[in-house]
Amino acid sequence: MATKEQQDIDPFTAMESLREALAEVGVVLPSLVVDAASPQLRLVDLGRVRADVAARLADALRHPAGTSESP
Repeated sequence: MATKEQQDIDPFTAMESLREALAEVGVVLPSLVVDAASPQLRLVDLGRVRADVAARLADALRHPAGTSESP
């Protein structure tokens, strides 16, 4: 069951926030949309991406901007 905090988050705002954050690290998810089929669930559909985009996204999550990788 979703918490009250989760229920209060607007999926369109969340989607745009994610889109902006991804753009800052050079990642574009072309299929990023709010799932209109289940509005009560407030789902954001990340869609499909090419393998190179998935690799860049993984790298951005592992090494956020401003952090350095330790040997």
